[in-house]
Amino acid sequence: MTVDTGPEAPLEPPRQSSLGTAAARNLATTTKSAPQMQEITSRWLLRVLPWVETKGGTYRVNRRLSYTVGDGRVEFVQDGSSVRVIPRELGELALLQGFDDVEVLTAIAGRCVQHDFRAGEVLVERGGPAERVHLIAHGRISQTSVGKYGDQIAVAVLADGDRFGENALLDADATWDHTATAETSGTLLTLSRADFEAVVATAPHLQAHLREFSALPLQRQNKHGEAEIAMSAGHTGEAELPGTYVDYELKPREYELSLAQTVLRVHTRVADLYNEPMNQTKEQLRLTIEALRERQEHELINNPEFGLLHNADFKQRIQTHSGPPTPDDLDELLCRRRGSKYFLAHPRTIAAMGREFNARGLYPDHVDLGGQQVPAWRGVPILPCSKIPITKENTSSILVMRTGEDNQGVIGLRQTGLPEEYEPGLSVRFMGIDERSIISYLVTTYYSAAILVPDALGVLENVQIGRRRE
Repeated sequence: MTVDTGPEAPLEPPRQSSLGTAAARNLATTTKSAPQMQEITSRWLLRVLPWVETKGGTYRVNRRLSYTVGDGRVEFVQDGSSVRVIPRELGELALLQGFDDVEVLTAIAGRCVQHDFRAGEVLVERGGPAERVHLIAHGRISQTSVGKYGDQIAVAVLADGDRFGENALLDADATWDHTATAETSGTLLTLSRADFEAVVATAPHLQAHLREFSALPLQRQNKHGEAEIAMSAGHTGEAELPGTYVDYELKPREYELSLAQTVLRVHTRVADLYNEPMNQTKEQLRLTIEALRERQEHELINNPEFGLLHNADFKQRIQTHSGPPTPDDLDELLCRRRGSKYFLAHPRTIAAMGREFNARGLYPDHVDLGGQQVPAWRGVPILPCSKIPITKENTSSILVMRTGEDNQGVIGLRQTGLPEEYEPGLSVRFMGIDERSIISYLVTTYYSAAILVPDALGVLENVQIGRRRE
């Protein structure tokens, strides 16, 4: 027998018998972390660069006189599928370096013929007559030749802005000493000897310039293009010794210190009342300085005036052989300079390097750097630098450098002893309190970088970092 008790009565929540945690927290002292910041990176470049005191805000790099001719890259303009060379950019060719008659250069540029090539196309054959210069607007071209024992050897890999065949414009008997094959599709412009001679015939100024250019190689130079220091060796008896002197550049490069600045603002009420357990002004300043240092490293890599990527000598820029960063590419980068101290690469590029090493059964060494184990290749540490850009095509660059004034390497520039200096080369200056009770501090850091000789810095360009599809 069941008893109907009617609708069920709602259950009452249990009564609280002690103080709740939410209320208790109002009386408790919490344990806090210092303000965190995701932007902070390892900033290896700032740590490994030797910093040179730069009084007067300017650093002058004195070098031996060099006879440098046309070692830059040629730039182009694109109009739809049509590509044209910028007339003044033809001055990057050795035989036109220093020639500034825009009308004549425009006439030469107008005779350049566009050629769109496909991957695998053979552009020139070794041993064939060289009758034109090739200016690469876009794409990758490999140059190969035949070795002493009949095997094929790689000569170079060329890319956007490079050219080959300049000697064909002045030498009627020139032949190709290599075979050029397109690795990717792309576009180049060609200028034939006949078209060039047609312009020369109507331009007396250009004729005079070419006569001066032909005499230039008679100047005594070493293999680096520097004015030669005459000397005698291996002689016997009373041989007459040559006299000499070391010639210097008349207009040496000067690096002026750049700066990064910001104004830090803190309300007096915050600074007065909320300084326990952490000093608000100190924490605000700490994070501001971290951001300035991050920007400083970015500028040292990317600034067009003194940044390492923009100031690397064109002769020290090389292309990868196949796209990804292979051990062979790193070896070629190292062999172009003495005393390499550090590689710098984006972390994703370092990951791509690891994949290529693993695919070949190789494992990089590890070296101790400031108490931290870092990967290395041939004993040269490989350091991450997230400031090195990655392009839309998923490519990046790898830098290698020699450092220090004594080694004629790459150096950082700064000036210490600043008024109200907070860290070396960084000052924090009190700017006053405004009518809204806001305290202002001017935070400034001064810096730059200098490459003492061209081979102190090398760049491996167009490094493919995307993972290959299996």
